[in-house]
Amino acid sequence: MLYSQHRCSVDGPGETPPLARSPLEDIPVTAPRLRAAAVAAGLAAAALALSACGSETSASHAGSGGTNAATATSAADFGGMDALVAAAKKEGTLNAIALPPDWANYGAVIAAFEKKYGIKVSDENPDGSSQDEINAITSRKGQNRAPDVVDLGNSFALSAAAQGILAPYKVASWDDIPQAQKDPGGLRYDDYGGYVSIGCDAKAVKVCPTTFAELLGPQYKGKVALNGDPTKSGSAFGGVFAAALASGGSLDDIQPGLDFFHKLKANGNFNPVESTPATVEKGETPISIDWDYLNAGYAKEFAAKGLDWKVSVPSDGQYAQYYSQAINKDAPHPAAARLWEEFLYSPQGQNLWLQGFSRPAEMPAMTTKGTVDQQAAAKLPAVTGTPSFPTSAQVDAAQKAVLAGWSKAVS
Repeated sequence: MLYSQHRCSVDGPGETPPLARSPLEDIPVTAPRLRAAAVAAGLAAAALALSACGSETSASHAGSGGTNAATATSAADFGGMDALVAAAKKEGTLNAIALPPDWANYGAVIAAFEKKYGIKVSDENPDGSSQDEINAITSRKGQNRAPDVVDLGNSFALSAAAQGILAPYKVASWDDIPQAQKDPGGLRYDDYGGYVSIGCDAKAVKVCPTTFAELLGPQYKGKVALNGDPTKSGSAFGGVFAAALASGGSLDDIQPGLDFFHKLKANGNFNPVESTPATVEKGETPISIDWDYLNAGYAKEFAAKGLDWKVSVPSDGQYAQYYSQAINKDAPHPAAARLWEEFLYSPQGQNLWLQGFSRPAEMPAMTTKGTVDQQAAAKLPAVTGTPSFPTSAQVDAAQKAVLAGWSKAVS
């Protein structure tokens, strides 16, 4: 089972889980795509300046047994799924944040949830980072437009749990989530993950690079970009970690990754433009270091637009990571928040992520049970070998190194 890079802190305050085997090793080596986050607890950016809005008391949302939805830790607390569904439909809305529709197939996930339950999903700031999500929770406490649920990079999920802003909740399929990929008390649980990869516009680049070493070649001047700033973005942070592993570094030493990007900048190859589908289409970022499930998703999208987007997981720097789901402790729509998690961790929700080229956390269990979408699994980008996963302490140290050294490396 995957040791989910266990965030800036630990599964619960004061305890670091042991390094576990990844589910990436338990399924056919073919893979997915990922998102934002990488600042250690206590080093978070200043809270967003957000205007106040009316508040809504969650105490009014109760299950059939009179259970307060805001304190329900399972569907059983509502008297079962039917009662949870009824309570969520009564609320009628789910506040989500930072869920790009082309990220891990979230557009289809949201549409399927809305169609199944008739609950409107309000997705604010789709291109936001994990830190933006945490800022929104803390700055909008008591407001009816606060996020109900968040999808956080691993380090941020542990940080949020340590801050006491998450609600414990265990979905019906709790046992299908690998032990090392969830907080024992249900404060957060991994959802989907993937590998750092290199995406390349084969029509704009004569020979697409497949390793980090090749990215330093003079033919790639001004072409190599990241999906964000590694001090704020999980995908960009993963890119630096992968570069470190490819350059003589280790999970204990990310400095070679910073040195790599310093070289990339010095020789003119590093492109400071944040890579997005729009920048790729415009030809601004013909080579993008990003999660493989994102790059694989772009390949499918770009094919219809005449672009030939090639995706490869670099053999010299394999780095994988998962993201995590969590519920805001003060969610304005607590029943809808819990129903959303039940949906995401159902076979339907997990397979929708898989169809977006990402590896869902329950994929090993679903493979055993025969509920996995085998056609979608077969389309995952190929990966060879076994990836490495850092401990919480290693992630904390790496994040501090990146926070301290990134600006200098690419200035």
